Amino acid sequence: MAEMDQKQERTWAMFCHLGALIGIFLSVAFAHIIAPLVIWLLKKDESALIDAEGKKSLNFQISITIYGIISFILCFVFIGFLLLAALGIFDLIMVIIATVKVNKGEKFNYPLSIQFIK
Repeated sequence: MAEMDQKQERTWAMFCHLGALIGIFLSVAFAHIIAPLVIWLLKKDESALIDAEGKKSLNFQISITIYGIISFILCFVFIGFLLLAALGIFDLIMVIIATVKVNKGEKFNYPLSIQFIK
């Protein structure tokens, strides 16, 4: 197997983040986690950058899912509706920022991300 150049590494690392964004728009349950998971599992052994960025994307999307479940529960006291809307916007913006930064070769760490996968 041929080694990847930096541009290919950055592209696949970007797809780890972009996969979550595509998953959001598919409106399929947990697609925002499954898409980056598949990319990460297929490419993690080929590059340390892809491995690291895949983990970041997965950790953030799992964290967002947990926050979403908590927000949904809080819908019964009405504050959850506002939290769900804010969470959706936050997720969208953070994934876009991560995608752009990784593609440029810059470091980006998601805020409020719980480190499940190390």
